[in-house]
Amino acid sequence: MRTRWPWISMVLSIIILVSPIGREVLHDAFFSGEQLSRNIAQPIAFIGLSILGLICIVEWLVRLLISKRRARGATT
Repeated sequence: MRTRWPWISMVLSIIILVSPIGREVLHDAFFSGEQLSRNIAQPIAFIGLSILGLICIVEWLVRLLISKRRARGATT
């Protein structure tokens, strides 16, 4: 592992957001002409974005712990 950046979950997040389903949810949440559609889709979009953000944070923390453990060296 050369970097601590959560690139795996970032790539997964981008793939999810540019997929047809992700684009449709984002469009319904923020650009829809109907108020009811926006009210239904906005919490779904915010929850999905927060889950993707939390996955990035968890991957970053795991990579940080692994790099610290490797820097410390093996103890037997």
